[in-house]
Amino acid sequence: MSVADAVGQAHGGAARPTVSFELMPPRRPDAAPKFWETARRLVATHPDFVSVTYGAAGTDRATARQVVGRLLQGTPVLPIAHLTCVGASREDVEEVINDFLDEGVRSFLALRGDPPRDQPDWQPAPDGVRSSTELVALLREVEASRCAADPAAALRGAARPLTIAVATFCDGNPAAGTTRSQEVRRLWQKQQAGASFAITQLFYDASSYTDFVAEARAAGVTIPILAGLLPTTEPARLRRVEELTGVRAPQHLLDALDALPDPEAQHAYGIAYTVDLAQRVLDAGTPGLHVYTFNKHRAALDLLEGVHLGGGSGGTGGSASAAAAPLVPDLASGPWVTGTSLPTTSAATHGTPV
Repeated sequence: MSVADAVGQAHGGAARPTVSFELMPPRRPDAAPKFWETARRLVATHPDFVSVTYGAAGTDRATARQVVGRLLQGTPVLPIAHLTCVGASREDVEEVINDFLDEGVRSFLALRGDPPRDQPDWQPAPDGVRSSTELVALLREVEASRCAADPAAALRGAARPLTIAVATFCDGNPAAGTTRSQEVRRLWQKQQAGASFAITQLFYDASSYTDFVAEARAAGVTIPILAGLLPTTEPARLRRVEELTGVRAPQHLLDALDALPDPEAQHAYGIAYTVDLAQRVLDAGTPGLHVYTFNKHRAALDLLEGVHLGGGSGGTGGSASAAAAPLVPDLASGPWVTGTSLPTTSAATHGTPV
């Protein structure tokens, strides 16, 4: 089954919601062992797919290819290769696409990428790919050209059609200065260019997701829209994410986490908060949860355990026995976090069905 098939079945209500994770390739050799241990633990939960980030302007292109290749060859998981186009010529982007396709990759997450932070007047190159919508179209063009030139490629393409995911921003993209309605329009354009499904940027209120999906459906967007979630266990991480994305965590959540005595208490509180948020969007009908892991498995697995979709680190994860224990998805047990109350101001609000 392809990624598009899995997401499509969940979107149509024929299967349980999909579960997926985002991983970032290790940037230093000494970080590789920890990265692969995290990947092992996440893959052990049998996710529907794992996305592998790809740095702006191809800064970690080789490492990303290696990670995707190893996932393809050594695990049953379906990897999605991130692909950015900012700062690259059309020829360069085509080369990267062909490299991934040669590796056997059949699923991409098409992203524009972030402009250089130290160049406020930066403009895309005249011969560059200027947007994720153009990147989706280019992916389709490259695949069509390969199939036209090689009957074997055409047969492989028919058996395993290309899947192209795109990003979307429920409350507008702060970095681009767009509104929700503008993001709905952009998502419709990506759909017209050939996108298979969308993954949202992180959000902290269920109504952000449900209201966006309702507006998108009214505007003619029909592709599945997965909910992207970040476990809210580390206040420093939430503040850093705001710096990177412009998406601000609720002040009451930051205050509550800051007031707790230690990281373990913050972890328990943050998981309870995110479980509540995830359950609300699941109840509203999201076809899947995509977890931004920042290469940390414990919070991601505990979040999924809380909504009965597998995982669960079984504790702190610090002992040798815990690290060696096989991780089998647990789809029936209760939430990992118990006895942890949420703030008076709810983490999320119910929205319209999606």
